[in-house]
Amino acid sequence: MPSDLTQNRPGRAIALKLAAVFLFMVMAAIIKAISDEVPPGQAVFFRSFFAIPVITLWLWQRGQLRYGLIPSNLMGHVWRGLFGTTAMGLTFAGLGLLPLPEVTAIGYATPIFAVIFAALFLGERIRVFRLSAVGLGLIGVLIVIAPRLSVGPDSLSAAATAGALMVLAASVLRALVQIHVRRLVQTDHTAAIVFYFSVTASCIALLSMPVGLVFGHPALLWVVPPGWVIGLLISAGLVGGVAQIMVTSSYRFGGASMLAPFDYASMIFAGIIGYVVFDEIPTGPIIIGAALVIAGGVLIIWRERQLGLDRSKSKPNQTPTGAP
Repeated sequence: MPSDLTQNRPGRAIALKLAAVFLFMVMAAIIKAISDEVPPGQAVFFRSFFAIPVITLWLWQRGQLRYGLIPSNLMGHVWRGLFGTTAMGLTFAGLGLLPLPEVTAIGYATPIFAVIFAALFLGERIRVFRLSAVGLGLIGVLIVIAPRLSVGPDSLSAAATAGALMVLAASVLRALVQIHVRRLVQTDHTAAIVFYFSVTASCIALLSMPVGLVFGHPALLWVVPPGWVIGLLISAGLVGGVAQIMVTSSYRFGGASMLAPFDYASMIFAGIIGYVVFDEIPTGPIIIGAALVIAGGVLIIWRERQLGLDRSKSKPNQTPTGAP
């Protein structure tokens, strides 16, 4: 298994990461725009299936296609696909019920939950500093979703409440995916992880079609959408595939700890796209809560970087495991 060619080019790394974050926001906006036309399961299928050709061409161009087609831990990819696909479906459903900036802000809870799960499942020790950062992030999440959980004459709709809870559940599942991937990279090549997620997500999303027929709920039933919707669905898959390649490529030119804070640029992109396309303006709780969640996330990233430097000093011959 050859190691990926890497170079220390922070400018290119940051540019690729920011481009990927922007394209993911564009993809989210596309899904939101057609949320009234197709059910989330159908949207997940198009997003995953039409990313496969893009990812396949990229792996072929890099000479890694054979590593992407030969998984070492097949069931590991199935579980990763199950968690990731469910998270994607919940997020897509939430996009149809909530403003884009709010979905983005709640999604920032993922690294917070990842720290908790790392302690529970990987045995990582959480000291006071990271515990405080986790608490700060959770307070921010509660501020964002609190208006959706209020009761009274001024409370928002039940649909919006359900949307907030679905996006929060998606954040929990994405954190589980991160923990699972940490184990998966020990046995499988990054190419296989990227490729098989799209494959398993496409297959799992197809299962939502008979589920919709069994339950007969309008929100679950697959439909034959008009041409413009099909075009947007295919575009979401292509854009998502390109974004996935860009975020993976960014780590060839810069470290994960350096690039991680640029994920939060998505709030800027979400605010701009939400305002221009959907006439959405972030509320005070969203801005305040997102700021606290971002602060907690940045503190965790900073602490992880410090711990990584300490480990490298104490174990100079240890080779770190690359992020997918």
